[in-house]
Amino acid sequence: MNEIRNGNYLKIDGDQYQRIFVVGDLHGCYQLLMDKLQQIDFDYEHDLLISVGDLIDRGDRNVECLDLITQPWFRSVRGNHEQMAINAVLHNRHRDTWFYNGGQWFLYLDYEQEILAKSLLAMAEKLPLIIEVNTGHKTIVIAHADYPDDEYKFGQPLVWEYVIWNRNRFCDAIESGIGMKIKGADLFIFGHSPAPKPEKHWNQLYIDTGAVFGHSLHLEQIK
Repeated sequence: MNEIRNGNYLKIDGDQYQRIFVVGDLHGCYQLLMDKLQQIDFDYEHDLLISVGDLIDRGDRNVECLDLITQPWFRSVRGNHEQMAINAVLHNRHRDTWFYNGGQWFLYLDYEQEILAKSLLAMAEKLPLIIEVNTGHKTIVIAHADYPDDEYKFGQPLVWEYVIWNRNRFCDAIESGIGMKIKGADLFIFGHSPAPKPEKHWNQLYIDTGAVFGHSLHLEQIK
C-alpha cells in the first residue's frame, strides 16, 4: 500500500511521487496557490502537494480551497479553522467563535455552494491530524500547530486540541530560544503561527507566512 491510515495518522510513501511540496496556511487564497503552482511547473500527474491545514477563513475563495481535499494530487491535515467550521456547521456548536475568526463567508453562499461546503466539511472532519512522509532518505511529519510530544511515533495516542491549537513550542523558541529536537523523525513542518518568513528551530519548520494578510505563500519542497 502507498498510504497507511492509523487513527489520526496518515503515512505516505514518498517514492510514488516525482516531487513533494508542503504549503503553508491558505485561508481561502486559492488564486495565490494556483499562481505558485504555475511558477514551479507543478505536475498534477506526478507531484504531490500537502497542506498544513487552515484551508479556509479570512480569504475570498474558501469553497475552492476546501474542495482541494477532493483532488488526487493534494493531501491535508486538519487545521483549527476546519475544526471551527466543522463544529459550527455540522454540529451547531460555537458558531459565533467561528464567525469571529473569519467564518462569515459561509453566510453569503448561495444554496448550491452551501450544500457543497457542507459536504466538503463532512470530508474535512475525516482528515488526519498528522501526515508522515517517507522519502527514502528522510521521515518528515506534517501537522497544523504542533506535535504534542518530545518523541514521535506513528499511531501513538495524542490530544487533538494540542495538535491544531498549541503555540507553546513555537513561542518558547521565538521568545526565549528554549526548545529541543523532537525525536523520531528528521523534520517536522507546522503552520498555524504566522511569521514574516519561515522559521526553523531545531528540526521544526514553521511555514505559515501570513498569505491571507498580504504576505507571501510558502511552498517547501521536501522531495
